[in-house]
Amino acid sequence: MKKKKTVFFLIFLLMFVVQTSAAVAEMVSISGNNVNMRSGAGKKYKVLWKLGEGFPLKVLRRSGSWIRVQDFEGTIGWVNKNVVQKTPHMIVKVHKKSKKQINVRSGSGTNNRIVAKAYYGVVFKTLQQKSGWVKVQHEKGVTGWVKRSLLWGY
Repeated sequence: MKKKKTVFFLIFLLMFVVQTSAAVAEMVSISGNNVNMRSGAGKKYKVLWKLGEGFPLKVLRRSGSWIRVQDFEGTIGWVNKNVVQKTPHMIVKVHKKSKKQINVRSGSGTNNRIVAKAYYGVVFKTLQQKSGWVKVQHEKGVTGWVKRSLLWGY
C-alpha cells in the first residue's frame, strides 16, 4: 500500500510540474526597429513581418541562434536571438478593426483620471503589475495604468 501511495504522489508531482511550466511561457521583446520575423530559422527564409522596438513575443522553441515565436495575433515565425531582450512589454489586444481606444489612467482603477488613450497594436513597456492592472510606459514618455485584460504580453 505504501508503494502505491508513493507512485501516486510522484505522478501527481510530475503532473503539477508539467502544468506549472506550461503556464509560465517564456516571453521576449524586440530590441530595435525594422526587425525581421521570418518563415524559418535563417536569413534565407521569407520575411513575414517587420517588428518594432518592444514588440512582445512568446517563445515556442529555440534552434541554434534562432527563436520560434508567436505574436499576440497568433502569427508564428522566427527571429534571431540577437534582436530580442527580456525587458517586459505588452501590446493592446482589443478593438481590432475599430476606432475605439483603451484608457491609460493615472492610477490602478477606473476612478483615476485618463492620461492617454491607445489603439489596438500599441506597444508599452511593462513597469509594474498589481491587482489586475499594469503600469505601462509608451516610448513617447506617457506613463499610466491599463487594465491587464486589455493587453497581451508580460
